[in-house]
Amino acid sequence: MEDSQPLARCPGVASMVTMRPGAVAAFLTIDVVLVLTPGPDWAYVIAVGLRDRIVLPAVAGIVAGYIVLTVAVAAGLAVLIVTSPRALTAVTLVGAAYLIWLGVSVVSRLSDSGRTAPTAGPAGALGVVARGAATSGLNPKALMLFVAVLPQFVDRHGGVPVAAQIAVLGAIHTANCAVAYLGLGTLARNALIGRPSAAYAVTRVSGVAMIVLGGLLVVERALGSA
Repeated sequence: MEDSQPLARCPGVASMVTMRPGAVAAFLTIDVVLVLTPGPDWAYVIAVGLRDRIVLPAVAGIVAGYIVLTVAVAAGLAVLIVTSPRALTAVTLVGAAYLIWLGVSVVSRLSDSGRTAPTAGPAGALGVVARGAATSGLNPKALMLFVAVLPQFVDRHGGVPVAAQIAVLGAIHTANCAVAYLGLGTLARNALIGRPSAAYAVTRVSGVAMIVLGGLLVVERALGSA
């Protein structure tokens, strides 16, 4: 006898089926635009792809960070942070400080190694994953995206639990990031791998962009608290 409820064994698929198709499609459209907008994730993937010539570990790290954010939002932890001025300020400052540190490290390592791009070994790849997870997980803008934008597409009166809907939308965002950043990093690496001067310049710009973005977060938070 055939199983009459095959989707019941797969909550993720069941949620996709029972959520409002229009809401999912609208979120997908908006999310693609947001993912394709340059930011810290872009800068990190490009810098690692050109400097260390590896892209997959960097993207895997960013994806891991967004998985953590999805779990935090589904559990309600992120809302507590956003609604607490002190907690939000602390997260913003930590995220900004990390971006600045990461940008400085990219520029300094590039200067120390001259115009050559060293290839990371296994240990280096693990570090790239960890830094990628921190880049997305500590990004206050990403936190606000998950808390302010994502819940707008949740049907609180539907038959699917809110946490399950958030998990589905978070998975959509994570998948979009994985595809977009893998393509971006691979394209940048392949297009510039035979042009050391151009690769050097783009990597330096990516590092400086992280520093600038971190500084802007500090200024924005300072103005918001004033």
